[in-house]
Amino acid sequence: MSNALAIATVTQALALLIEHNLHPEIDMAVSVETRRPPAEPELDPKITVFLYQVTHNPSMRNNDLVTRAADGTLLKRPAAALDLHYLISAYGEENELVGQRLIGSVVRTLHEIPVLPKELIAEAAERPYLGGSDLAESLQRVRFTPAQMDVDETSKLWGMLHNTPYALSVVYQASLVLLDGHEKPVPAKPVERPDVRVLPFGAPGAPERPSAGAPEAEPERAEETGERAGKQAEEAPPKGTDETRGHADEARKRAEAKQVADARPVTDVAATTNVRATVAKAAASGGARAAKKAEPKARNTGGRSRTRKATGGATGSGSSGHAKDATGHADGTDRTDDGGKS
Repeated sequence: MSNALAIATVTQALALLIEHNLHPEIDMAVSVETRRPPAEPELDPKITVFLYQVTHNPSMRNNDLVTRAADGTLLKRPAAALDLHYLISAYGEENELVGQRLIGSVVRTLHEIPVLPKELIAEAAERPYLGGSDLAESLQRVRFTPAQMDVDETSKLWGMLHNTPYALSVVYQASLVLLDGHEKPVPAKPVERPDVRVLPFGAPGAPERPSAGAPEAEPERAEETGERAGKQAEEAPPKGTDETRGHADEARKRAEAKQVADARPVTDVAATTNVRATVAKAAASGGARAAKKAEPKARNTGGRSRTRKATGGATGSGSSGHAKDATGHADGTDRTDDGGKS
């Protein structure tokens, strides 16, 4: 944070930074001035530092929107975040490439020391016209970044400088400069006594217990999956006890796979146990129903088999050699009859 003299202080400190770092490449006397480029070409070695634009920093523009309370009390000291745009030009004897040598020194210095040192800020504040500047006490450091400008942008920039011929130059942006307001907020009251309480759920003044939410719906989805598995097992054609059990096992496996694929993971152990018990119960219920449905057919088949055995035993008592053929073959009766006739 700093006062309104921060902008001029940065400009003067930038000129001192360039002037102090010209050597050892430059072995001549060079004047560094904080002014606009001259209207007439200069033959003496000279560098001009010209602040041509001041803009609000886009990332910090709305940082201090809420600065006052509803009653008008100042809560936070307002600060304007600014970016400074500099045009640095070099002049000198063109036959000796003085301007190019000076520009090279400027670029090397700002690339090597991109952050403005505090000692240079303090030295710049010693100027009579900068007395009272407190930029050196600010926690925010000013950094210089080169700006890329094409031919059109450079032409527009030099076009603003009426009757000023173009000179070799570079453009740099200095950020961030914070300008404080005059009014200071009232300091907040200190904490007199820390008060920390720990209360269980349900106690007076304690918050309500958070609801379980989505995991409670998982058993219902598991029950629906188990019912579908039982219906599929009932609709399966009864072909015997073993096959019915196979259908029940397959339905249970499909139900469990469906539960893993569709249902979200249940974090409660009790909910997980209920889901598995419900699925197993539904699958077993489906298998039991299918077994009961298949039982009448199995009884009829067993009755016919016992009738054939009884018939074979009554007619085939005279022939013990053909008694074994009457246990389930359709032609056992004919063989028994032949034996009776003989």
